[in-house]
Amino acid sequence: MELKQGTLDLLILRILLSGKRHGYGIVKRIQFLSKDSLNVGQGSMYPALHRLERKGWVKSTREETDKGKVTKFYELTPRGREQVKTEKQAWLDFVAVINTILEEG
Repeated sequence: MELKQGTLDLLILRILLSGKRHGYGIVKRIQFLSKDSLNVGQGSMYPALHRLERKGWVKSTREETDKGKVTKFYELTPRGREQVKTEKQAWLDFVAVINTILEEG
């Protein structure tokens, strides 16, 4: 299943609420939580992470992993934590409107 435009940002922000992760870890978490229904490619993930970083919602640091490889990790900024709430409410409002139309149609 493909993600609708704008939903990837919300999913990334939500995943990062639980702590910092590298891009691949975010992809795997989305796949796990969606029971493999959502597949996010690197071509979508990394531009989204960079976009969120430019907005000041996410920050990145380079850290060494258990295997000795230096990897970029992403975490929410305080502004990002607030944005999760805003984005989630906007999504719920959107879904409610669409459901109303589908039920009335």
